[in-house]
Amino acid sequence: MKIIVTGVAGFIGMHTAKYLLKRGDDVIGIDNINDYYDPQLKLARLKEIKKFDKFDFHKVDIVNKDEIEGIFLKTKPQKVIHLAAQAGVRYSILNPEKYIQSNLNGFANIIENCRNFAIKHFVYGSSSSVYGGNTLLPFSEKHSVDHPLSLYAATKKSNELMAHAYSHLYKIPSTGLRFFTVYGPWGRPDMALFKFTKNILDRKQIDIFNHGKMHRDFTYIDDIVEGVVRALDKPPTSINKDNISKFNTSMSNAPYKIFNIGNGNSISLIKYVKTLEDVLGIKAIINFMDMQQGDVTSTDADNSALDKWVGFKPSTQIEKGVKSFVDWYKEFYSVKN
Repeated sequence: MKIIVTGVAGFIGMHTAKYLLKRGDDVIGIDNINDYYDPQLKLARLKEIKKFDKFDFHKVDIVNKDEIEGIFLKTKPQKVIHLAAQAGVRYSILNPEKYIQSNLNGFANIIENCRNFAIKHFVYGSSSSVYGGNTLLPFSEKHSVDHPLSLYAATKKSNELMAHAYSHLYKIPSTGLRFFTVYGPWGRPDMALFKFTKNILDRKQIDIFNHGKMHRDFTYIDDIVEGVVRALDKPPTSINKDNISKFNTSMSNAPYKIFNIGNGNSISLIKYVKTLEDVLGIKAIINFMDMQQGDVTSTDADNSALDKWVGFKPSTQIEKGVKSFVDWYKEFYSVKN
């Protein structure tokens, strides 16, 4: 199978590409290696997947319409996993234009080429952020997601709507995956685990928002990738009526699905930090702060729809996942502690 993976030098993209290459697929990787965070980390990830003969890399911004069309024309992919996006809830408050360009215009470029080149399955990354201020837990795909609390969340909800429109109009099988707080080796430096690990090792304070009254559904990267690939291998043929919000009376028969991918076990941020302290053998210096704008207090995934569709639900325990990250971090950054 020839598969395009956008955002291939990103955290989830690199792991997904590696999984596909190991099982024998041809992977066409697209990434612009931007400087949202350290490009050297992205290049190091890329080096890991360039070891495979069936990997073909293109350094291109998904906003570049002509170059993206050229890649589709040249490589003739059968499926697409679209993971390229401007990430980060708080960064979207400071730099909204980047989100409009990458997450809306870039998404439109990719899905338009999926239409023009008759792609057999379009899988794309969404986010638990679309649930916004919902207080009913666990979050279910049946819940309304009409009240995003950040521009990032709004762009992800927009992606889901755009994908549905294309699926309805052009019968493009599409699957959106709402990722819940992904962590693990090769993770992003702007994410909590990465920042906490660095600061604790440097004996610097870590910032804990909402005075520690936060819960997250932390999901290990291997579980995310397993869910992505299983979803990729099973394109929808028509809309899943169980997947429709009770507020939605549409009778669309689009080949379209949305799934949560989360651990299904929301834990407190304090417990997360305590687990990290135990793994590092160092006590954290904690600076408790007020809630940040655009943030939510709790996330928790209902994975029953994904399990029913592909027979899989994430299960990696936080202790194992945090240790795997710390082991990678120490090796990658040559930490002797």
